[in-house]
Amino acid sequence: MSAISPAPDTVDLEAVRSVAGAVHRAIATVIEGKDEAVATAVTALLAEGHLLVEDVPGVGKTMLAKALARAIDCRVSRVQFTPDLLPSDITGVSVFNQDTREFEFRRGAIFANVVVGDEINRASPKTQSALLESMEERQVTVDGQTYPLPRPFLVMATQNPIEMEGTYPLPEAQRDRFMARISMGYPSASSEMAMLETHGSVSPLEGLHPVTTAADVEQQIDNVRGLHISTALRQYVVELMSASRAHRMLRLGASPRAGLQLLRAARAHAALAGRDHVLPEDVQAMAVPVLAHRVLPTGEASLAHRSTADIVRDLVERTTVPSGR
Repeated sequence: MSAISPAPDTVDLEAVRSVAGAVHRAIATVIEGKDEAVATAVTALLAEGHLLVEDVPGVGKTMLAKALARAIDCRVSRVQFTPDLLPSDITGVSVFNQDTREFEFRRGAIFANVVVGDEINRASPKTQSALLESMEERQVTVDGQTYPLPRPFLVMATQNPIEMEGTYPLPEAQRDRFMARISMGYPSASSEMAMLETHGSVSPLEGLHPVTTAADVEQQIDNVRGLHISTALRQYVVELMSASRAHRMLRLGASPRAGLQLLRAARAHAALAGRDHVLPEDVQAMAVPVLAHRVLPTGEASLAHRSTADIVRDLVERTTVPSGR
């Protein structure tokens, strides 16, 4: 496969890898044996995307979110999603001040660099929708007034695919706001043994200290945006999106937003690999985390026990890879 010419502008890849490596190592001291999940979380951070962590209870979903938040010296907020949570608890509310005789805006939990949303599907659709504007436009509008959110801005939400009683599944519009979805999976026997030995008496989060700052992360996000993407590679992403919309086992294909976020994730993946240009391998590596939660399978696919991840892998295999420079 021919290499794609690098961008003429200089990108400080060493700084990107240094910050990302420090964050990855810090999280790895808390999360045992889940390097792939941690790497995807760091990639989403550098791509300025949001992350959905979906798996069965007790495998470390919230721990991963908390560890990423603690590794960065920035403003962090945690929201426990419950059926009685109100949209104003997230976005904020205008309160009348008796002294000034004016309304004052009190900011909600969304005004942070890292927002950890635990069990997001346990809140009502009305409360879930309070995140839509902030996740896409990085701003909040309350009572006709718009407030910008800080940079970097990352929402890490968790949900369980089982125990669906009393839950409100995320609608497609909400799932499409998340750049990537990951599953933790059960740890290996050796990782579980190490976890029992080291985590049994004290929480590993207590020993985790910030290894970088919000300003450093913001700088690396800007660095990642400078990576070169060729026209041929953009065409490759368009063909992947088109193939998803025509696939016989999908009743809903990937959106244009999915293509944009796939390119952003591929840029971050390339930067972490030490390249200042994106290769098809970067797109392929991020295809399942970025696309699998956005597409909907047909009844035929469900009967055949084909997951959306399997279908996305099939799309990647069938789509022709660009060979030109």
